[in-house]
Amino acid sequence: MDNTIEVEGLVRDFGGTRAVDGVDLQVPSHQVLGLLGPNGAGKTTVVRMLATLLAPTAGTARVGGFDVAREAARVREIIGLTGQYASVDEKLTGRENLILIGRLLGLKRRDARARADALLEDFDLLDAGSRPAQTYSGGMRRRLDLAASLVGRPRILFLDEPSTGLDPRARRDLWERVRQLQADGTTVLLTTQYLEEADALADAIVVLDQGRVIAEGTAAELKARVGGRSLFVRVSHVEQAPAAAEHVAAITDQPPQVEGEAISTPVRDPSILPAVLRALDAAGIEVAELGLRGASLDDVFLSLTGRSGVSRAEPGDQEDAA
Repeated sequence: MDNTIEVEGLVRDFGGTRAVDGVDLQVPSHQVLGLLGPNGAGKTTVVRMLATLLAPTAGTARVGGFDVAREAARVREIIGLTGQYASVDEKLTGRENLILIGRLLGLKRRDARARADALLEDFDLLDAGSRPAQTYSGGMRRRLDLAASLVGRPRILFLDEPSTGLDPRARRDLWERVRQLQADGTTVLLTTQYLEEADALADAIVVLDQGRVIAEGTAAELKARVGGRSLFVRVSHVEQAPAAAEHVAAITDQPPQVEGEAISTPVRDPSILPAVLRALDAAGIEVAELGLRGASLDDVFLSLTGRSGVSRAEPGDQEDAA
C-alpha cells in the first residue's frame, strides 16, 4: 500500500526550544493515523508543518507526493485542515462561509453555491444554512468547520483535535463523518485529546512525547505492550485516594492515575490483586471497588510516559500556533 504522507527526521525549533525532534511518520493511503501524546508533545506543530503553515527546521516531509518545503502550493491544493478552533466567520451564515471558501479556492459562483448546498446537506446543516454561524451550537460549528475543510474535495485531511469541547453525542456524530470520509477514499491524520476517539477511528497510532516518537502500532498492539490488563481501585472516601495511590504504586512499581476517588494503573501480573487489597485494608483505607479490566489507551500513555494521555490543552502547541 502506498504512503500518502511520508515524514523523515522532521525537526522544528522555536528559539532555543525544540518542539519536534526527529519525527518519522508514514500514513498509508485511505487510512486514519492517530497522532497522540501528552501536553506539549508537539502534535499540533507536526500538523502545521505538514499543512505548510510552518517551515521545518530540518528533515523532509512529503504529502501526496509533494515536498512540504519546496512544493507548498501543490500540497495546499490537495489537503484540508480542521484545527482546534473554529475557522469560520461567525457573522456570516453557514452557506455564506462555504461559498466564500469556494470562491477563494477558484470555484465559479454557481459551482461554489452548489458545493455549499451539497455540504450543508451532507452535514445536516441545510435548515441552518441561512443562519449566522454565531447562532450554531458547538456541535453544529464543528460540523460546519469540517465541511469548510472539504469544500475543495481534499485527498488528505488533517484533523487537529476536531472534537474538542463537543458533548458525547456531537463527538460520536463527528466520528461517523470521519468514517464516511475514509470510506470515500480520504486519508486522515488525526490528533486528539480523547483516547477513545483514536481507539474508535485510527487504523494505526503514533505516540509522541517531548517531540519524539516513543511508540507506534495499532491500538491492540499498543495495549498488548502493557500486558492487556489494568488494576482499578475506587475508594469510598476521596480524601483517602492519595494514600491509596501510594500503596498501589509501591506494589506495582509505577505511579497510578488518580481521578477523584478512582485509581488505575496497567499491570502485567494479575496475581497482585490480593496484595493490593491486603495493603489497603492494613492502612485502614475503605475500598468500594477493586478489580481488573482490559487495558485502555490511557493505560498505554501511563505506562509509556508516566502521565495520563487525556489533556484539556497543549500549551506548547498553542504557543506554536500563535
